[in-house]
Amino acid sequence: MKEYQTITEISGPLVYAEVDEAIGYDEIVEIETAQGETLRGQVLESSEDVVAIQVFEGTSGIDRDASVRFLGETMKMPVTEDLLGRVLDGSGRPIDDGPEIVPEERQDIVGAAINPYSREYPEEFIQTGVSAIDGMNTLVRGQKLPIFSSSGQPHSELAMQIARQASVPEEDEGDDEEGSEFAVIFGAMGITAEEANEFMEDFERTGALERSVVFMNLADDPAVERTVTPRMVLTTAEYLAFEKDYHVLVILTDMTNYCEALREIGAAREEVPGRRGYPGYMYTDLAQLYERAGRIQGREGSVTQIPILTMPGDDDTHPIPDLTGYITEGQIYVDPDLNSQGLEPPINVLPSLSRLMDDGIGEGLTRADHADLKDQMFAAYAEGEDLRDLVNIVGREALSELDNKYLDFADAFESEFVDQGFDENRSIEETLEIGWDLISMLPKDALNRIDEEFIEEHYREDDAEREAVEAAD
Repeated sequence: MKEYQTITEISGPLVYAEVDEAIGYDEIVEIETAQGETLRGQVLESSEDVVAIQVFEGTSGIDRDASVRFLGETMKMPVTEDLLGRVLDGSGRPIDDGPEIVPEERQDIVGAAINPYSREYPEEFIQTGVSAIDGMNTLVRGQKLPIFSSSGQPHSELAMQIARQASVPEEDEGDDEEGSEFAVIFGAMGITAEEANEFMEDFERTGALERSVVFMNLADDPAVERTVTPRMVLTTAEYLAFEKDYHVLVILTDMTNYCEALREIGAAREEVPGRRGYPGYMYTDLAQLYERAGRIQGREGSVTQIPILTMPGDDDTHPIPDLTGYITEGQIYVDPDLNSQGLEPPINVLPSLSRLMDDGIGEGLTRADHADLKDQMFAAYAEGEDLRDLVNIVGREALSELDNKYLDFADAFESEFVDQGFDENRSIEETLEIGWDLISMLPKDALNRIDEEFIEEHYREDDAEREAVEAAD
């Protein structure tokens, strides 16, 4: 292993060094400062005589007297089932005062793309316990479903709720209670120390940490480390899913901080910027992360992703949500207006979408009436939203009796279905029953999206008639 003292330039998080041999792209580097401190880095660009190295811990303390060693391998994540219950920093080192990790193997963090021919279509339900997701925008195993939020919204609380409550309801398999195990890999990038403490207190208080692996990159950690964190997270997830048969839910927050780190590195490399200063290759870079979700034929496990991003200026045409929406299979919107009304979680179901939902619900998965009920609630809530605008102009007295029922439905949908609190865990059965309670506020002849068989079985006719009698009295 050669050691060089040929640093020629330091620019932001990058160090440039002269070399006299071929150095591989992404190769891991150790830089020893004059003070004896050893820093880790990664080759970002390599030519015949100069390499650019991005330093994970930042370049403070590095000068021309520092020594550079190329280790001849790319960055690897030490993986083992014993990672469950552990807390690691953004580059995969334990920070929970626990014992040293003894890995079963070390895997390349870039990972290998899943062969499209070997992919299994995602179509099995994951229960998050959140009605606005389970009932209206269902998450299925192997899907990538981002949460679009904005600064100041309670997306962290929603992330904690999903991490705490998410489960895989297995089909009835007799007395076999083993089934497939479920794990959550939580990757935090650029969060504040206060947020980190909230996450850890919640994980420990609820016992969710026992089935989780937590990666923490804080706001005062080097931005370069943020480019490594999601790859560490996904390498761990793939190992547990495809080699240990876990159903793994990956939660990544905040992808905006990750993209800002890409922009910072691109500026240091003096690259030609793309939209709003972000690198032109950001679409490819995000796709490399998001496309690591999925299922593989012949393997029990699955990797499901929920990336969370805060849209700058609450603008969903911004490059980060825009590119994310192209790559992923839908989105969940956290709405500032619903948040200001005090709804928990403030999910706006109308612009939200789960493209794989229809294949993950129905008989044998959730319940036979789920799809019809969901369609009817979407239609009724959209009608109520439109009528709210009309009421502001003409008043409720000018509306028909049916229109007033749609308005009442929209109010009840938000207060009873969406607003459940961050601590309530609803089963899919409870979610659907609440949905039928609400849709029964409308007359039967208005339910034009539900099969007659389901209306006869679930419609709360007695309740509706009793309310009409009470209103008449």
